Amino acid sequence: AQAGHCQNILVRIGRDGSVTVADDGRGIPVDLHPEEGRSALEVVLTKQFAGGKFDHNAYKVSAGLHGVGLTAVNALSEFLEVEVWRDESVFHQEYERGKPKNPVDKRGKTKKRGTKITFRPDGKIFADTTFSFDHLARRFRELAFLNRGVTIQIADERVDPERSEVFRYDGGIRAFIEHLNQNKGLVHPDIIYFEQAVGAVRVEIALQYSDRYDEQVFAFANSINTVDGGTHLSGFRMALTRTLNAAAKALGMVKEKDALPTGEDYREGLAAIVNVKLPNPQFESQTKVKLTNSEIEGLV
Repeated sequence: AQAGHCQNILVRIGRDGSVTVADDGRGIPVDLHPEEGRSALEVVLTKQFAGGKFDHNAYKVSAGLHGVGLTAVNALSEFLEVEVWRDESVFHQEYERGKPKNPVDKRGKTKKRGTKITFRPDGKIFADTTFSFDHLARRFRELAFLNRGVTIQIADERVDPERSEVFRYDGGIRAFIEHLNQNKGLVHPDIIYFEQAVGAVRVEIALQYSDRYDEQVFAFANSINTVDGGTHLSGFRMALTRTLNAAAKALGMVKEKDALPTGEDYREGLAAIVNVKLPNPQFESQTKVKLTNSEIEGLV
């Protein structure tokens, strides 16, 4: 979706506690992997560092770093079933606790493109394997705001009748600000928005002030919520303070001898989203809570 190859994502929680994720992307490649001598699909599902994230022709921007996620999900699942639709064919494979039960087999024709994966977490490993609808729905809403025009649906078969929510925001992060500021007194009606591409990096910012005193500023890197901020957030804060100080001086609101307001003063009542998309994101730790790419600070 972030690379522009997918418009729809469906996540369904099954009655048996499994989860199915289906998309209309390109479909995971199934060709024979030249070095491994087996299907690329099987390599992606069983081998670490095998993701397409290392190939910048395949992914200019990606949330994944190490090609570990899908392999780990497979290894920690009682069963995993994958279906790939590409080259007008259906490809299928099943796994048990990370081990393939059969080779990738071809199962008929299709005009569809995409991938569908169903897995159930392994009860021998996890004390609790219950998925929280609310927790997932919150995250998918956030992802839909950050990736405008992409439709993400979550459905829950455990509820009778089936519970379902669809998230799609053509307004992108502007809609995110509207969501944050609903029912608040606004200082200005229009949401300030700008985006700029600098080389392979895209920076997108939306902000609006309300009459509240708290600050709600969220920073994202490749759709990951970097809760501890990082270089994109510090770049934004510095620029905001510098710009408003210059405006305050130019408008004669602060005299030369006066002490200037601080960054904290300027952030009272501020709701802002800082959304950057970049190749090779670097984070402080594997939990990806803080972006550390030094060049991003100046760009933002």
